[in-house]
Amino acid sequence: MSVMLVTSLGDMVVDLLTDRCPLTCNNFLKLCKIKYYNGCLFHNIQKDFTAQTGDPTGTGSGGDSVYKFLYGDQARFFVDEIHSDVKHSKIGTLAMANAGKHLNASQFYITLRDGHLDYLDGKHTVFGNVAEGLDTLSRINEAYVDENSRPHQNIRIKHTYILDDPFADPPQLSQLIPDASPQGKPKDEVEEDVRLEDDWVPMDEQLNPQELEEVVRAKDARSRAAVLESIGDIPYAEIKPPENVLFVCKLNPVTKDEDLHLIFSESANAISTQVIRDHKTGVSLGYAFIEFEDKIACKVAHSKMKDKTVIDDRRIHVDYSQSVAKLWSQYRRRSQIGQGEGCFKGGSLSHITKDCTTDYATSKNSMYKIKDDNTRRGGDGNTRYEMAFADISPKHRKLRRDHKAEQHDAKPSTKRLDYNNDSKDEDRKRRDSHRDKECREDEQRQTSPYRRGRERHHLEKFERNDGRYKRRREDRYSGDVRDRGKRRRF
Repeated sequence: MSVMLVTSLGDMVVDLLTDRCPLTCNNFLKLCKIKYYNGCLFHNIQKDFTAQTGDPTGTGSGGDSVYKFLYGDQARFFVDEIHSDVKHSKIGTLAMANAGKHLNASQFYITLRDGHLDYLDGKHTVFGNVAEGLDTLSRINEAYVDENSRPHQNIRIKHTYILDDPFADPPQLSQLIPDASPQGKPKDEVEEDVRLEDDWVPMDEQLNPQELEEVVRAKDARSRAAVLESIGDIPYAEIKPPENVLFVCKLNPVTKDEDLHLIFSESANAISTQVIRDHKTGVSLGYAFIEFEDKIACKVAHSKMKDKTVIDDRRIHVDYSQSVAKLWSQYRRRSQIGQGEGCFKGGSLSHITKDCTTDYATSKNSMYKIKDDNTRRGGDGNTRYEMAFADISPKHRKLRRDHKAEQHDAKPSTKRLDYNNDSKDEDRKRRDSHRDKECREDEQRQTSPYRRGRERHHLEKFERNDGRYKRRREDRYSGDVRDRGKRRRF
């Protein structure tokens, strides 16, 4: 009376105590026959203690006995079959996981150590033990689990095979047996969080060392490309260098473009040759780029010239180019596709640079132009991507000067009057002259009744400050004018 359990970590054969626990063993055998346990998770693994399974939902709170399927919902649970002489005495002991006294359904557990589990005796029905496959049980015990004792990588019962069944099948059981053994997850499983599936295998176990090294290098290259894209060194991470360009280094400084073009044209048709030089001194930096018609011509030239050619007493080194400098002008940002933006030529954002036909060098509407007379900036007729420099017209210069003049006039004067003279007479004369000036300004204003009243109020304020001003006020406002002003209260 035994059953084989095929798990994702190996196989186990369990022997059942059919003579001591017939009700429990019959439930277990019939559930295996209807493939109820296929796909069930080991949802709770406590190291050196127990591994629990048998719940199709994977939560630890589900599961039904075979009697429910045969006789209805009232028979979901069945009673305990506990014997004092059958204990949790060794590793691999099978026992029912119940929800309380006489509440057994489909869940069961397997012990993961020998002895010291006396507190489980008398509480759970022990109905079998693992006869073969203790190594599988050991791998289950070593599984990595979270704080809830759930494995990070799913461990499932893949299949169950009944090797011996002493119990007769009820008539209605044949209707519950599926035509084919189910595979994958149970339909009732609840996905609470993301876990590694049971068939997941680490990459270092799938590939040999050489293949693994290639994968690591490819990932490293993608990471570096993403960094270069983020800092603006390359247009985008997936860009590839042109396959029709060769890179030549270890050149003699006296070697010229014409020399390289003549030498490489003997093996394949070279379109252009460019020796990279210092932009200040014009001295060769010892390397160059050679462009061919197509990939095949480039490959032929590389095979013939690789580490075999001596030019000007220097053995040059030839390799495929990894530069993407010439691809910048052909690049169109993904975010600008369909928006008509992306041209920075001439300060315009209304079109794409490579589609631009406007001559900004001669255009009067643009404040930018290409310096055609500078060989360092594209004046030599090459197709390199060059910079644009601001060219401020005389009109713009005049506007800038006028703007600066307005700013200068608008600045408040920071010059202060010097009132720190020791002579009190000079201070008094200065104050008197200032007041006389204000009086003259008052006389020039329109003399409406309202304004006269305000002027009178203004002069009364000076009277409070200096008594000598009283006589001057009385002379100005004489007769009716002064009397009219008194009627208004300010």
